Amino acid sequence: MSDVLETPTGTRDRLLAAALEITREGGYGAASVVAIADRAGVAAGTLYRHFPSKGELFAELFRTVCSGEVEAMRAADPGPSATATARAEEVIATFAGRALHTPRLAWALIAEPVDPLVDAERLAYREAYRELLATLVRAGIEDGSLPPQDADLTAAAIVGGVGEALVGPTSPLSGAAPDAQEIVRALRIFVRRALGAARSDQEETG
Repeated sequence: MSDVLETPTGTRDRLLAAALEITREGGYGAASVVAIADRAGVAAGTLYRHFPSKGELFAELFRTVCSGEVEAMRAADPGPSATATARAEEVIATFAGRALHTPRLAWALIAEPVDPLVDAERLAYREAYRELLATLVRAGIEDGSLPPQDADLTAAAIVGGVGEALVGPTSPLSGAAPDAQEIVRALRIFVRRALGAARSDQEETG
């Protein structure tokens, strides 16, 4: 997922970058205060001069990473020249593809048990996705390419469904590496059907 914090400057940024690296490798549970401080090359006590707790550090990290992910989804949107369905597909396919590329980080962002402060950022992250998708659904309703529906409810259901679908493939307990291409293809079909869009030629042929 997000490429933020790749070139940290200053102790605070180094701590955030270290936390991100460890989370990518082993998840939230592996990122202890001692492990983060060691990776950043500082004493554990130094971390507490910049963050009151691990929860506060990760709340900021999740906020930064999730903001980057939302921007990546916006960048994936092909814009008004494409149908609302195609735009929604690209947004979700990009989200899923990035999650499957860094499964441990995605697992932490989506489903791993975390501090309540971090969980609040996770909820805000999902809300940002819902708002982005709801905007596309409304555009489809307005131009007649999608049937009338509650755009906010549909968007929330899609975001929730896609997140749930990625829990298994990104979980460290999943075993074999998931077929990312097949998962993304299936999620594209799910999005089209959830929106009530016409079946594509790909679906018709198998």
